[in-house]
Amino acid sequence: MSTRSKRGWTRRSAMTAMSAAAFMSSTRLGWAAAKVAPITIVINQSPWFDSFRKTVELYEQESGNKVELDVNPFAGSLEKQRNSVRASKGQYDLLIMNSGWFAEMYFGGFVEAITDIEPGFKLDPDVYTLGDTIYFDPAKKTMTPAGKLMSMPISPLIPMLYYRGDLYKEAGLKAPDTFAELEANARKFHAPPKMYGIVQRGARGPHTVAYDFYPYLYGFGGGIFKDQAAADYSITLNDEKGKAALDYYIRLAREAGHPKTASLDQAEVIQNIVTGKTAHMITVIAAWSQMDDPTKSVVVDKIEFAPPPHVPGVPTAPGLGHWLGGISKNVPNDRKRATVEFLRWFQTKDAQVAATKAGGIPINAAAYRDPVADERKYRWMKPLAEALKHSVNIYQFPEASEVIAVLELGLNRAIAGEITSTVALNSMADEINGIMAKYNYKTGKLEPLK
Repeated sequence: MSTRSKRGWTRRSAMTAMSAAAFMSSTRLGWAAAKVAPITIVINQSPWFDSFRKTVELYEQESGNKVELDVNPFAGSLEKQRNSVRASKGQYDLLIMNSGWFAEMYFGGFVEAITDIEPGFKLDPDVYTLGDTIYFDPAKKTMTPAGKLMSMPISPLIPMLYYRGDLYKEAGLKAPDTFAELEANARKFHAPPKMYGIVQRGARGPHTVAYDFYPYLYGFGGGIFKDQAAADYSITLNDEKGKAALDYYIRLAREAGHPKTASLDQAEVIQNIVTGKTAHMITVIAAWSQMDDPTKSVVVDKIEFAPPPHVPGVPTAPGLGHWLGGISKNVPNDRKRATVEFLRWFQTKDAQVAATKAGGIPINAAAYRDPVADERKYRWMKPLAEALKHSVNIYQFPEASEVIAVLELGLNRAIAGEITSTVALNSMADEINGIMAKYNYKTGKLEPLK
């Protein structure tokens, strides 16, 4: 496998290469793959990239097929994908698409359905469909299993509750299931400045505070739109459920959280928990490995994991921040078929258990039932498996970035105390309604909150 990028990303050091070789020599899947053309995958440099790289190297070893990785920063990966799919002949075969832009690729007709390339392809029934985002009905412009299989999950990232298991054990507490329980426990441990009950993200960014607010919004039974699956984009953000969620988020920050919540981004939130400064955080599962890294953490083996809380009668509802692999439509047929062969292998339980051992987040539910999930190191797997069943796809349209920008500003201002939750929700609802109307979606809005 070769790796390259615009910034000259090169192979890992000799030590990393030896580590990868040891991983592969100890992980034999016995997969009999067809011999196919070389393929190129465009991907972002991320905390989970190294596990994907090792998994690809295992595929090469097991199959004898060749894969090239073009590795880029987050924004650079999107730019390269956009340029490639609009060219007369695409440069990249497999597009690793983020939850923020895969709809753009679907709606634009830039990726080809896996089952159109190979009608006999079968999705492993244990693969998480992640809010059915791997499917798309081009006629109805909706993501539904009734549509075509457009992509394969690559990394099923959602936020999870991280909490101090050692403190819970000392206090005789169980993992919080409801928001009321989380608040009570956060208040119990809140002793600033030595310890904060919970640390939350509140900074404005490209998709920052909004992403961390989704588990609260949907966990209270609220939402941004009435029914995306039915293409009804009427705005429901500023209903009583949305207000209850935002009021709760703000109350936690002010009464049991960090005094500078409005300025905290993900790195600062994680830093607070690994330095022993907070009892709770809700953040993406990709941060799990930092918890037990002795070079980064003073709470090694003390952090436990649970699905995000919810109100009674409403299931946990973590928002998807996942990655999907779609096959570019404008590449030669032999490379399309070769990419299908890679995805056929990648989705299997054995490949996903190997990916887990390499540090990845598996996409196949069978991997979460494997004995590896009983190992202390992987204690996050069973809670994650439960949460993934309830994951929510927040956006099903290509103009989502405009809506996210509205949420980022409004939520940040409310958390900072610049405006009330009522003003924030009403103003965000008005702006989002205008965006959806501009693009001719079926939309509408509620009466303003008083």
